[in-house]
Amino acid sequence: MKMHMTKKTADLSIALVSAAWGSSYLLMKLGLDGMEPFMLIAWRFLLAFALTAPLFWRRIRLADLKTVGYAAVLGFVLFVMLALLITGLETTTASSAGFLTSAMVVFVPMIQLAITRRRPSFAMAAGITLTMGGIALLTLQHSLTFQSGSLPCLLGAFVYAVHIVLTNRFAKRADGLTLGVLQLGFTGLFGLLLGFGFETPSIPHGASQWTAVIGLAVICSAFGFVMQTVAQKHTSPERIGVLFSLEPVFAALFGFVFLGEMLGAQGYLGALLILGGVMVSGLKLAPARSLPRPPRVPGSRSRSRAKDREFRTEAGA
Repeated sequence: MKMHMTKKTADLSIALVSAAWGSSYLLMKLGLDGMEPFMLIAWRFLLAFALTAPLFWRRIRLADLKTVGYAAVLGFVLFVMLALLITGLETTTASSAGFLTSAMVVFVPMIQLAITRRRPSFAMAAGITLTMGGIALLTLQHSLTFQSGSLPCLLGAFVYAVHIVLTNRFAKRADGLTLGVLQLGFTGLFGLLLGFGFETPSIPHGASQWTAVIGLAVICSAFGFVMQTVAQKHTSPERIGVLFSLEPVFAALFGFVFLGEMLGAQGYLGALLILGGVMVSGLKLAPARSLPRPPRVPGSRSRSRAKDREFRTEAGA
């Protein structure tokens, strides 16, 4: 059974993924309290794989080596991205980390330009500009300070963009659903191996840690990364990057609903700019129309040729 998806449905699916990932900040904050980063990544993705693999076992069982290889690459890139972001969050402010991570919306068209030599459309470039301005207003409530954790966050944003571009290419060469599920397993495996190698192996304990791991596994990983892989086949990487910039908007919304956090005028303006950027980037500008040709009178072409011959005859005389 193949999943059929239009471009509009793909955009809506990515927006829902952004909403799911917007909740990850709250859950990661709970999970990192008493749990080391690699082990948190491991349990999050291994649980997500355990939940999704039985549902799509027939597809996974028929996966060829090419699909498995693509999933391993995506899983490794995803693990590196998450490891960098978690490392940065430990040593820099949340606002700076959020802004630097959102720089992937600029990195995606830069990588695409290097690969395809094709510049983004005017609507896409305008949408990216509005989005980055909105992210700055939304996340930088005070100032952007380049602390020790800023570089890992910026590198994580670049790896994030690489993951988006690779997912777009691989999803067009393999079954997106199978690719998304296998990616979860490989990401969890890399987290487990490095967790045993560099951290003290542990399992979640207490209600708060289990709530964080289960929430991250089900909402952010099982739904988020599988749906991303399926939807990216039907839209462009640049559009994906802009839609993913909705993540801090949803994070602020969840913060308001569950924690009572208020954005302030600057934050609300930033959220509006991001929404405007998403809308502008999806516009299809009509090509310039050429002026209509004057109607041709029947026989006018033959008469003009006769006049030309008459003119040449007189000139020769």
